[in-house]
Amino acid sequence: MTNPLKSKAPVSSIRTRITLLAIIIAVVAMTVATVIGTISIKKLGDESAEQMLTLLCQTGEKNLDHYFESVAQSVTVVSDMVMRDLEQTDLTDEGLIAHTERVRGLFGKAAYQTYGVLTYYYRFDPALSENAKGFWYINLDDNGFTEHEVTPLSVENTSDTSSLVWFTVPKFAGKSIWLPPYITDNLDTRVISYNTPVYKGDTFVGVVGIEIDYSTMASEVDSIKLYQNGYAFINDADGNIIYHPHIDVTAMTEEERPVTPDGIVGTENHVYYVFEGVEKQAVHLPLRNGMILNVSVPVSEINNSWQRMVSVLIIVAAVLLAGVVLLTFRFAGKITRPLRELTEAAEQVGEGNYDAVLNYSGNDEVGILARTFDRLIGHLKIYISDLNSLAHTDALTAVRNKVSYDLMMRELQDQINDPGETPAFAIAMFDCDDLKLINDRYGHDKGDIYLKNTAGMICRVFRNSPVFRIGGDEFAVIMQEEDFDKREELKKAIEDHCLATCTDENEWWDQVRVSVGVASYEPGKDRTAGEVARRADKLMYENKHTRKAGR
Repeated sequence: MTNPLKSKAPVSSIRTRITLLAIIIAVVAMTVATVIGTISIKKLGDESAEQMLTLLCQTGEKNLDHYFESVAQSVTVVSDMVMRDLEQTDLTDEGLIAHTERVRGLFGKAAYQTYGVLTYYYRFDPALSENAKGFWYINLDDNGFTEHEVTPLSVENTSDTSSLVWFTVPKFAGKSIWLPPYITDNLDTRVISYNTPVYKGDTFVGVVGIEIDYSTMASEVDSIKLYQNGYAFINDADGNIIYHPHIDVTAMTEEERPVTPDGIVGTENHVYYVFEGVEKQAVHLPLRNGMILNVSVPVSEINNSWQRMVSVLIIVAAVLLAGVVLLTFRFAGKITRPLRELTEAAEQVGEGNYDAVLNYSGNDEVGILARTFDRLIGHLKIYISDLNSLAHTDALTAVRNKVSYDLMMRELQDQINDPGETPAFAIAMFDCDDLKLINDRYGHDKGDIYLKNTAGMICRVFRNSPVFRIGGDEFAVIMQEEDFDKREELKKAIEDHCLATCTDENEWWDQVRVSVGVASYEPGKDRTAGEVARRADKLMYENKHTRKAGR
């Protein structure tokens, strides 16, 4: 007897009907889907391009603003220190020359820690002194800063804002200011500078400034690319182009320099405009130094992306109706796989894992979005690194803090634990005498000055070693290499410097008085870096008791 379950006729008939029904449904669905898909893909492509342009412009803005802000912050920190030092300085030739030497090292450290600095300077108003001129350091070959002979200034050429703009513009503006690109004196190099006027009371003393290489900014702008012919450029608030990757504005005169195309300058961040007969789409955002960043891409390249997708959709719908269901699932899986990877990567970033990797490299919106996301992760790493750097700096004295000290102590301990290494280092402990007395008698603001003066003196003596503030009135220095070899000499130097400040001419909070103890790591005796620190701390307290007994 025939088993009805094994009969193929009914199955074949049902399969045919299902196939015919699927074909009819597929034809109708494909037709509707093709129309709707065409409209949707165009909308998605436009929105995606706008979002990518905006994201790329925002990323470029953050990078440039972060760079400009680091330069401005360095100048601000130095100018604040300069004006604090000026409070205790007589505006005489001798006083200004001594003042110059006190702030020289502080400015050098700030400039060294700022990326892309070409020159830094502190120049005095010639109306104030003929002999005290200030200083000017340059770094043209990336081999470090060297002092350069300062440009002569006179009362006449500092009274005209059209000359020596790095000096005259901040002088007459009376505030910190970014200057547009100009050729720096004597070096024949195009730079951008940030300058701050410094005062003692109401008296204008001079200008503190940093110049950065124009090409550094240009390299950052050149890295902003989208599609095949997309690019970024910078203009000022008046529409004058400052940098363009396809126009050498540095070789043009003021009259020859082009202006931003009509339609791109305005209140709308997202605009369409026509340049040299090509319709373009652009996003622009203001930078903190007054310039404007523009990211532009031809509209035809944006349209090509979604038009290619529509063509594929129509071809697939017309040719592959028989296998539409299977191919739809496979095609959907192929399309959504990189999106799933992108979603998973976003979730990893949201959980704090910034090492997420996207392998999709297609030349479509998803591929561009994946690569943009990769770059965004890279920028986030840089931002987090910068935040970590701020987290390791003491806000009051600008030296390293206790967190940084603990990290370096762990590094030293790892070296001690490594049988293949024999580290050579010494630890100096410092304690500020009479801080409570100054706070109680003169106020905490004078106590802060006392701590800053102490930190500044320790930094000047221990130029080659990291300085840490590990407590309210406690500092530490970890000496290696050259400073380790000269540790006793440096200890004597800090004592001599302290003694030199303790004069009747100085206010109580300007008289630096510290107790110091120095201990060296002794292999075979010290099992931990902490033992060295405790020994230095003990010697410091012994020094404190001895000094108190000797008063």
